[in-house]
Amino acid sequence: MSKAKRRNALLEVVHDQKWIDFFYLESSLEELSDKLHHQSFTPVPNTRDVPFTAQIRGYTGARDIKGDLWLLKEIEEENVFFYQLCELAYYLDFLLETLSAPTLLVLREGTYYRATKVIVEATQISGYNYLEEPLRRVLANDLINRWLMFDEDRNPNNYMVIHNSKRQPLIVAIDFNHSDLEAEKMKITGNPKQFGWYREEKTRFLTLLKPENFELYSIEDFERRLSLMMGITESRLKRVCTKLFEPVSEDYAQKAEKITKNILRRREHINTYFRTWFKNRDEKMVKQKDAEYEGLGKNFVEIYKKKI
Repeated sequence: MSKAKRRNALLEVVHDQKWIDFFYLESSLEELSDKLHHQSFTPVPNTRDVPFTAQIRGYTGARDIKGDLWLLKEIEEENVFFYQLCELAYYLDFLLETLSAPTLLVLREGTYYRATKVIVEATQISGYNYLEEPLRRVLANDLINRWLMFDEDRNPNNYMVIHNSKRQPLIVAIDFNHSDLEAEKMKITGNPKQFGWYREEKTRFLTLLKPENFELYSIEDFERRLSLMMGITESRLKRVCTKLFEPVSEDYAQKAEKITKNILRRREHINTYFRTWFKNRDEKMVKQKDAEYEGLGKNFVEIYKKKI
């Protein structure tokens, strides 16, 4: 890939400038990080602006300089690094051209808060048939992200759907609380016998899709996401981690090295696994035709046996 800035493919998909601005899609990651950490938040005076379910979980509301609503929750000192990793997970989604709720760690008057931008005009994905296109294809690619982050809590509550002015549905991932970027061992690995995955957390879901829902796809359907993942340089990833961790951790350099190595190790496994199981579209069609002819041959033999 050339050093020229690559145009974010989401610009065409999202289409509307209001959503492009809402998700900062015309910014580079570095521009996005600076923008988020240099904005000011104004507490909302009226609790009616804050969803009731958020209020009972201890969230308060604040608006940024553009008037967009964010949910803030005070966090304890020992959890600061974890929520800094949640911000990193959001940045990874951004680099992988995935719509997700902006998430960051905020320090206000000596107190740390986790802050999440409220996705307006959105409904939960459970109200849609996400086994139909284009939703299924988006979720299929989203598996790469969640596998990279070891995020095993991807239930319908973790995705919202918005619409652009062309009435096209757009999936937005929310909530990085179950991501695990610190694990050094491979908690999620590919099944070598058939497409699928082994994971440690048996009570959670890595994706809303079952492995068989991936059978109709070819490597072209995942090529851009895999290329984006593999295109993140080690030096850039380490710089991002260092910048995030330095304000909250004394051993930030060691942590940045560890998290970077974890991500690099996982992405190699994911990239190799997907390219092993998914072939190009033309090759896949040939194999399907061969299978059809083989089936016809078996049927002919069975019919012939019955006649004699």
